Amino acid sequence: MLYHQIIQNCFVSHVGKPGLSNDDFREFQDLTGPVIDGLKELYESGELPVLRLPEMRSDLEDLEVVAKRFRTKFDDVVVLGTGGSSLGGQTLYSLADSGFGPRTGGPKIHFLDNVDPDTFELLFEQLDLIRTGFIVISKSGSTAETVAQFIACLDRLMTLGGRDNAANHVLVITEPSQNSEQNPLRSLADRLSLPVLDHPLNVGGRYSALSLVGLLPAMIAGLDAFAVRKGAKRVLDATLFGPNPQESDPAVGAALQIAFLKKKKIPNTVLMPYADRLSNFGLWFQQLWAESLGKDGSGTTPIRAMGTRDQHSQMQLYLDGPRDKLFTLVTLDVQGQGRLISNALVKEPGLAYLQRRRMGDLLESEQRATAETLVNNGCPVRLFQLAHLDEEVMGGLLMHFMLETIIAAGLLGVDAFDQPAVEEGKVLTRQFLSEMGLYSYGPAQTSRNPG
Repeated sequence: MLYHQIIQNCFVSHVGKPGLSNDDFREFQDLTGPVIDGLKELYESGELPVLRLPEMRSDLEDLEVVAKRFRTKFDDVVVLGTGGSSLGGQTLYSLADSGFGPRTGGPKIHFLDNVDPDTFELLFEQLDLIRTGFIVISKSGSTAETVAQFIACLDRLMTLGGRDNAANHVLVITEPSQNSEQNPLRSLADRLSLPVLDHPLNVGGRYSALSLVGLLPAMIAGLDAFAVRKGAKRVLDATLFGPNPQESDPAVGAALQIAFLKKKKIPNTVLMPYADRLSNFGLWFQQLWAESLGKDGSGTTPIRAMGTRDQHSQMQLYLDGPRDKLFTLVTLDVQGQGRLISNALVKEPGLAYLQRRRMGDLLESEQRATAETLVNNGCPVRLFQLAHLDEEVMGGLLMHFMLETIIAAGLLGVDAFDQPAVEEGKVLTRQFLSEMGLYSYGPAQTSRNPG
């Protein structure tokens, strides 16, 4: 078992009135059956490619060559992309690097998912471009932020060594297109003879973590992409082909989420992992849930928290604020792990509880205390218990929450794969940029210590 989902603390029997009744839960659990039947049909027809990704191997075998080149040639790799083009890769990369460099060797990977000029310039001050590779990811090839980032990097590379130098340092991932207006990034790459890999068709950015979009950065970091997909396949198979698909973990999760929304009017869902390696997983989930379900007045608001940090920043609100949240805690078995706290330094009576304990013992106690405190205060809590965290488990978690989101969308009657509301902002961005006054060429006049 990759993870253990515990839902007992979501019911009236454990948290009182804020919890669900068994009948309320079963009503929505029963409704997941037809949704899963529809998913099975889409799987068999191949019309939903994200469901086919876990069983694929040939694409990963081809990517191994690309990953090896990036691992051996570069000290740093910059991934340019935003939203789903970045968050899946960040989530998987966190298994190898919690912020202090990759434990598996290979280059340090930097994900630039914004266009803050200060961040952009600061990174380039620190990079040796001769030893830096760039991966540019945009499904449509027209994402303004990514295209602007890429052109800025491309200009530096070509100034350093011309077109050939740029081609040796750059890889573009975007959908195939015959129309340069539809995919300007592809057109630019073709014009400059830059290497391009195809973004899988009909796999949206927020569902692309199991494709080359998420897995290539993971492979460059030395992670096992085959194991990631193996874990995803285990969860997918249990949902589509198990004896009782509506009792699968993703179906149970979707039924819980929508039952709380419809029966208890709870509009917020909190995901709170207790492992630094899952920090970016919470950010990935935020986009997946919000962009897939927030339509036609439906959906719940995803809130990303981190244990133990947010016990000191958000718990007051959770316990003493409005009772409008369903909590999902992801805990890791860390008891007995980590550095032993020195007894020689623990002499004060107020620190006696730390004697003969390890760092993992403290984290284990913290995550248990948070769950019990929430339950004791009448807050519905779902637990994901992990015995360990590796590529296979991460693949299972990614597939779980993708399926939970898709099934929840089916229960709400919305399309899990479009995002029509965000298009207005993209149109206005281009309009405002075109109307902006033109600046003369020359070095940016900035100061890090004004006044």
